[in-house]
Amino acid sequence: MESAEKKKLEAFAARIRLGTIEAIHARGSGHIGGSLSIADVLAVLYGREMKYDVKNPRWADRDKLVCSKGHAGPAVYATLADLGFFPYEELKTLNRPGTRLPSHCDRNKTPGVDMTTGSLGQGTSLAAGMALGDKLKGRKDRVFLIVGDGEADEGQVWEAMEFAAAKKLGNLVVLLDWNKRQLDGYTDDVLPMGDFKAKLAAFGLKTVVVNGNDIEAVAEALEATRQGGDQPYAIVLDTVKGAGIADVANTPMNHSLPVSDEQYAKWSADLNAEIKALEG
Repeated sequence: MESAEKKKLEAFAARIRLGTIEAIHARGSGHIGGSLSIADVLAVLYGREMKYDVKNPRWADRDKLVCSKGHAGPAVYATLADLGFFPYEELKTLNRPGTRLPSHCDRNKTPGVDMTTGSLGQGTSLAAGMALGDKLKGRKDRVFLIVGDGEADEGQVWEAMEFAAAKKLGNLVVLLDWNKRQLDGYTDDVLPMGDFKAKLAAFGLKTVVVNGNDIEAVAEALEATRQGGDQPYAIVLDTVKGAGIADVANTPMNHSLPVSDEQYAKWSADLNAEIKALEG
């Protein structure tokens, strides 16, 4: 990857983090840890890999994102707002009465959201069904599925993986956010899942593990999924929950946190300085 493109995507990821904390600060608290951990993959998806039309969010031949861990909606919303799917200031209405930005992703409310999610596990089946539908219609688009490692406790996740492999859905890319923490603790303490790479491969997916907070590593892994074929892809994203904001990353129970005025001022200043440096 050229240095200029890498910096552009890193700046995009920083803006996603900034938008995420702006939304959560305006609401007072929210799902910050798992939103921050996926900022880098969202930057690569929307900044390099996916085809979409901001002016026509329901374009039939677009690539689609299913954020099965729907509580990470603030990061998705920050991405879409940065791209212009809706006004940026609308981020401050997160989870308020009448908002288009509910706590969990809702395709009927938010321009640019491709699938309603939030009941953990169900997004995996929905993504597999969308990929199968597109394949049967002969479309060349792809479906990108973000699923959490804690979410993988749900049996439905593995049923969907088995289904995707059986239906030879080479247009499905599973992005497993392995940030090692879930709602009430570390995943290895709550329910150890073992080797995600071996498990996904055993279910029939072409699987790699990469540093999910490294723009270049994520981009390279996604490039390899462009070839399609008869096998769904899985990229295990080795991430840090709260990545990009040290205070959050270093807080053990960071699934959902309040964001005070003082924290917001410090974090936004740091992110704005990072953005300025990257954008030159």
